[in-house]
Amino acid sequence: MTTAPLLPTPTDPRLSRTVKGIDESGQPKSISVIEERPLTIYLNRQEIVTAMTIGDYPEYLALGFLLNQRMLSETDQVTRIDVDAELEVAVVRTAGVTDVEDKLHKKTRTSGCAMGTVFGDMMAGLDGLSLPDTPVHTSTFYDLSYQINHTPSLYMETGAIHGTALCQGRQILAYMEDVGRHNAVDKIAGWMHLKDVPAADKVLYTTGRLTSEMVIKTALMGIPTLISRSGFTAWGVDIAQQVGLTLIGRMRGKKFTCLSGQHRLVFDQDLSLVPDEDRKMQRKSARHD
Repeated sequence: MTTAPLLPTPTDPRLSRTVKGIDESGQPKSISVIEERPLTIYLNRQEIVTAMTIGDYPEYLALGFLLNQRMLSETDQVTRIDVDAELEVAVVRTAGVTDVEDKLHKKTRTSGCAMGTVFGDMMAGLDGLSLPDTPVHTSTFYDLSYQINHTPSLYMETGAIHGTALCQGRQILAYMEDVGRHNAVDKIAGWMHLKDVPAADKVLYTTGRLTSEMVIKTALMGIPTLISRSGFTAWGVDIAQQVGLTLIGRMRGKKFTCLSGQHRLVFDQDLSLVPDEDRKMQRKSARHD
């Protein structure tokens, strides 16, 4: 039996609200704006970080953040995750004692929206990393792009938000959104860990830029292919080439650009059969990029 994908819920009243204003002609106008609230993440008794988030799936965000910052390993036994919505706290509890003090002294600012935090030993985690050489068919890119662009989401309704989707072949398995692209991918990582989802045959699709942080997190998650509608940063490309990650950006309509990991691509799509992206989608994407 096929499990239903985990998709955005743009109608959830907790995630956005209507604000009244005026437009360029001075006429009344109401728009939906995204909610933003803090979530303080603890690892056992140690406070780690306070992240700004839309507030959905705090358990996935907390666990994924700790995994992607290498404060937890895949072998650490997570006993439970406690979330207190009123106190805006998520506590990840493990069977053993975890020492994170050294990592807390190494934290640096990154280019992620909402000023994501990344720790110094994330780069060290890439040493000797080998990603699986799972082939990816270009025909699936166009199917996934169409599905994601036409899935009801906060990204298309409100802007000011990023989406990240975990995909297998032509199927979307989980689609997460947040004010920072790093939060969205952390939610995916937490969901994968709790659901015991393997990474070797997966593709990660993001609406955000392909920065060093996005590339590092995707590689550490063991996902061999990363796709975006947006562009690249030079360091993101350098790291992708270093670890052999297939990095695809500017995925719009018939077009995409691959700057790393070209050996995985199987060109099986007849481009004459791919429709051009409609202008409405182009205008929405231009506003939200």
